[in-house]
Amino acid sequence: MAIVRMASPIGVYVNESLASSPHGLPSLDGKVVGFLRNWPPAAVNILKALGTLLEQRHVAGVLAVGLTVLGAGAARGQEYPNRPVRIIAGSPGGGVDFAARLIAQELAGSLGRQVIVENRGSGGGAIAAQTVVRAPPDGYTLLFYGSPIWLAPFLRDNVDYDPMRDFSPITLAVSQPNILVVHPSLPVKSVRELIALAKARPGALNYTSGSAGSSSHLAGELLKAMAGVDIVRINYVGTGPALNALISGEMQMMFVPTGAAGQHVKSGRLRALAVTSAQPSALAPDLPTMAASGLPGYDSVATYGAFAPAKTPAPLINRLNQEFVRVLQTPQVKDRFFRSGVETVGSSPQEFAAVVKSEMTNMGKLIKAVGIRGD
Repeated sequence: MAIVRMASPIGVYVNESLASSPHGLPSLDGKVVGFLRNWPPAAVNILKALGTLLEQRHVAGVLAVGLTVLGAGAARGQEYPNRPVRIIAGSPGGGVDFAARLIAQELAGSLGRQVIVENRGSGGGAIAAQTVVRAPPDGYTLLFYGSPIWLAPFLRDNVDYDPMRDFSPITLAVSQPNILVVHPSLPVKSVRELIALAKARPGALNYTSGSAGSSSHLAGELLKAMAGVDIVRINYVGTGPALNALISGEMQMMFVPTGAAGQHVKSGRLRALAVTSAQPSALAPDLPTMAASGLPGYDSVATYGAFAPAKTPAPLINRLNQEFVRVLQTPQVKDRFFRSGVETVGSSPQEFAAVVKSEMTNMGKLIKAVGIRGD
């Protein structure tokens, strides 16, 4: 190994004699250079390989470059995280905010750093998405939101990000089906009876939902498209006002998130007909699926997950995935979500990417066919 003398932290020149250290590291008058002791083994191996090139004074610059690059790599390789992590949530209050804060609280304990939730709710999640797209891909700025992020290009003009290109999926964290509920005054007790009534009275029935493009809205339009019925949508700003209108009898039916429907069904103020997930749900074990109620293939579930900016290194994505999944599998976290009407998932990054792609394909077609535009 060449004897390496340090004139400065970067400047390097080679003594005319050659020697090797018993440690296999560059030496200075027989002593191992101290700053190399804590370098990663891979960095030391590269340095040793570079040392074989040092046969003449004029190649010493090669080692100077190598030391600079390897030193920068060692700095970047410091254990993650070494400062607080931000999770940008797509909407303040409600289910997204609740889920993000519950997960952040548990992540902070496992990461040993503060995990801060910031709400950026304007523009249907666009502001939240743009914040993360523009952030460095270093794992310190993450996005937590659902379908409004990846369906935005179908609902709005001039969306300045690509859901598949500009994000690195981490995990599909939680899912929440809707329940089709009707006002008790409507003379139907099953989805089949509802479809038959709607066909007998085209345009006479109505349903309500939250904002345009929301899970409850898309569930209603999917019913109309698959059943071939004409049911008029009456828009309300938010799930709460829409649900109140249904309970009061102003509206006749609605797709309601599982967490919001239960108490009203138990009290008899609403009648539940089916759950919108493809498979029976533990959140509504007594209800059939829409698919088993006369609409084979029906599947409409609200999903929420975590993303990092595009080009975030794969090892960091895997580390984040492991941390999120560990949190989501914790019994107390699963229980808190379940009691709020939400099921934990904890998918791989690849599985989450497949879900996003599938929903963009299927719901994107529905949005275009119906002509839905964001509020």
